[in-house]
Amino acid sequence: MTHQTVYVVDFGGQYTQLIVRRVREMGVYSEMIPWTTAAEKIQNSKPSAVILSGGPKSVLEEGAPTIDFSVLEGIPVLGICYGQQLMAHRLGGKVEKVANKEYGHRTLVPTDSDSGTLVASLADHQVWMSHGDQVLSAPAGFVVTASTDTCPIAAFEDRAHHRFGVQFHPEVTHTPDGKTILKRFLFDHAKLRADWTSESFIDEQVELIRSVVGEGKVLCAVSGGVDSSVMAALLIKAIGERAVCVFVDHGLLRKGEADQVKDTFIGHFHANLKVFDARDQFFSALAGVSEPERKRKIIGENFVKVFEEHATELQECDFLAQGTLYPDVIESGSPTAAKIKTHHNVGGLPEWMKMKLIEPLRWLFKDEVRNVGRRLGLPEDMVDREPFPGPGLAVRIIGEVTPERVRMTQEADWIFRSELRALGLNKGIWQSYAGLLDVKTVGVMGDERTYEQPVVLRAVESEDAMTARAVNIPFEVLEKIASKIVNEVHGVNRVFYDLTSKPPATIELE
Repeated sequence: MTHQTVYVVDFGGQYTQLIVRRVREMGVYSEMIPWTTAAEKIQNSKPSAVILSGGPKSVLEEGAPTIDFSVLEGIPVLGICYGQQLMAHRLGGKVEKVANKEYGHRTLVPTDSDSGTLVASLADHQVWMSHGDQVLSAPAGFVVTASTDTCPIAAFEDRAHHRFGVQFHPEVTHTPDGKTILKRFLFDHAKLRADWTSESFIDEQVELIRSVVGEGKVLCAVSGGVDSSVMAALLIKAIGERAVCVFVDHGLLRKGEADQVKDTFIGHFHANLKVFDARDQFFSALAGVSEPERKRKIIGENFVKVFEEHATELQECDFLAQGTLYPDVIESGSPTAAKIKTHHNVGGLPEWMKMKLIEPLRWLFKDEVRNVGRRLGLPEDMVDREPFPGPGLAVRIIGEVTPERVRMTQEADWIFRSELRALGLNKGIWQSYAGLLDVKTVGVMGDERTYEQPVVLRAVESEDAMTARAVNIPFEVLEKIASKIVNEVHGVNRVFYDLTSKPPATIELE
């Protein structure tokens, strides 16, 4: 099935990726393309609609990002902020700098009585502005459809040529009814259909995997994380036992996760799962090591050793599956990279693993991966799992990593996250965990002096992990959790809560 596609032309705006997500949320497939190659991409691919993003530049600057509007002839186009200004500037309107940059909420006032306009009959007229230029006069053929008290042309459109522009940002939550704007553009004016669903993605990828892999075998490393679990489930659906799933148990996962991986893939999916128990190997290698980067390097090196030790049984695989997601593709600057390419050494794996790379999830955002996982039948607690660092608990334990210190961390972490889930406080949390500090503190338990280790709790909210802030957990909840940890986790006598944002801190302790 060929999906109708909306290209979002990126002019460097901070919300561009969010536009792509909003379009996909409405069931329409969308891709982000850089303005530098947009004209060629549009000419060659003929998208069903195009959205021009915001951007930090002024269209009045020499060398400002632009696009040849002749390639957009006959294609429905929506310009947002910079995109609207560029449309006006290139099509004969006038753009000017405003005396003061407009940033924040404004109230939209429709100026055209036509009920078919993009901004007609909004339930909420609050919109979010963020711009330093604005359109002073619309190009010929355009009708001004809305204004604000500070922006005379907040929206315009030329329906005869399927061109629309808004000065505000409908893609952000600060514009409460912004999705209505996008829906009207996509469905009322561009006449698109909502055919981008988890089910359609699964069906198409299953067909693609079968056609590419043929009778070959695919090696899929399963870590217990969302991406690798969904990828493995998709491969199993496509090629059954020819999906060779490998789980390396290094002993550094959260409590119960190693057993859950085995139970899910062997018991539920009947997968061809190879479990390599390497706990003793990893703990021996980490003995006496406390420097964070050294711990990371040791863990990476030992993953390679495990694969080398099992080279004979793994060399039968022709392909290696990797959990690349769409944000990775965007950040790499290569959204048109081939799905299948010759692979020699990804993620530090051994040189002998000269396999072809297959990336079944490369066009999905994280929330889409979770939806696919649900459709494939993965357990909800696996699908909703919070991000977890590659080195596991090793970077949540300050100092040496030992089986005993891992046990303490796992138990405290389990109590913390279980209590948050039981109270429904896990909703909206990006990451929550318990870490172990490399000090000892004095305490009193049962009239006896203790000299044991403190645990630090961390829970943050974030959209992309680039910035984060501590979650405001009620004091009485933290007090209950602290009491439970101290009473139930042997070796812990004190609990802290980390209030530091990122920056200056990081989300993880190391």
